[in-house]
Amino acid sequence: MENGYSRFADALPGLVWTALPDGHVDFLNQRWHAYTGQRHDVALGHDWTASVHPDDLAEWMQRWSAMLAGKPCEMDVRLRRHDGVFRWFQFRAAAWRDAGGAIVKWCGVLTDIDHAKRAEEALGKLRSELAQVARVTSLGALTASIAHEVNQPLSGIITNASTCLRMLGTDPPNIDGARETARRTIRDGHRASDVITRLRALFGRHSPPAEWVDLNEATREVMALSSSELHRERVIPSSELADDLPSVSGDRAQLQQVILYLLLNALEAMRTVVDRPRQLMVKTNRDEGDCVRLTVKDAGIGIDPQNMERLFDAFYTTKSGGMGIGLSVSRSIIESHHGRLWAAANDGPGVSFAFSIPTHPESTARFHGSGAIHTDMAMEAPRRRAGASR
Repeated sequence: MENGYSRFADALPGLVWTALPDGHVDFLNQRWHAYTGQRHDVALGHDWTASVHPDDLAEWMQRWSAMLAGKPCEMDVRLRRHDGVFRWFQFRAAAWRDAGGAIVKWCGVLTDIDHAKRAEEALGKLRSELAQVARVTSLGALTASIAHEVNQPLSGIITNASTCLRMLGTDPPNIDGARETARRTIRDGHRASDVITRLRALFGRHSPPAEWVDLNEATREVMALSSSELHRERVIPSSELADDLPSVSGDRAQLQQVILYLLLNALEAMRTVVDRPRQLMVKTNRDEGDCVRLTVKDAGIGIDPQNMERLFDAFYTTKSGGMGIGLSVSRSIIESHHGRLWAAANDGPGVSFAFSIPTHPESTARFHGSGAIHTDMAMEAPRRRAGASR
């Protein structure tokens, strides 16, 4: 029986092991020994942990202890091959119980997932690079707005500095007037600095760690940066920002990038509209499942139903000068915040783009796991499967 079990375990496509109820490993299949190079008498007990990557060992032992306490155990871990190369494996374990429910043994398998893990890492790097391209593209679209935003305080600085010199040059010098113009100079200097700071945060290559973000404040900053561009395109912006909106945990720069792109996307959709006001509405409100929602509603040309199925596909665009990555990257950012991004046709002209993200990341699993779904999201499901660069 024992030999039959060993032959069966050796034939399985994975590193198979069993352990006694106290965690003492009493069996490792031949694939384990062939991969790690450990001898049978050396690996049994607890010495098999010598093959675990040092950076993964602490978490591995925590999960192992939790398993012995009766909790489910599953994690990705790196194991050293006999030639010193580390590869990624998925570790899974389960209890073998007797008729009375007592644990007789622990059984588990480690499956090689190195190729999938490397592909996932490469995809993450590609997404990061695409996000940077999207930021640079958005920066180009905002060049005129940036020039206007910076030029105003710089002009004020020059004017106030000239006025200050003139007041100091009078006989007697106008000290009070000079002091006031100096204060204005400092104020305008701070205004120019704030513009540059916001731009560096928005388009910087290195994203800051997660922080608590006031979505209303983040939205106001993006709208302020975009104000000149919106004005030049004769867009009439308005906002309805909920007073009781809770903060969200996330990357402020990335969330602002999404808001910025949705604004520019709405502007682009209304660029050819001449028979009605080019109205743009930005709205925030509480959403179901401890989430907050931001909606950008335009009065543009809308989306051709034939294009809806490709709405968020990467490198797909209906714009003559578009790259087709803006909405794809935006969706990736929102999903990395455990949220959703979707589009829906308005009752009147135009389209609304909206995203919903949880106030606490752990609330996402609870919300989605419950099977609940927004009513309007359910109605918009065919549209959401799409993707978009309009």
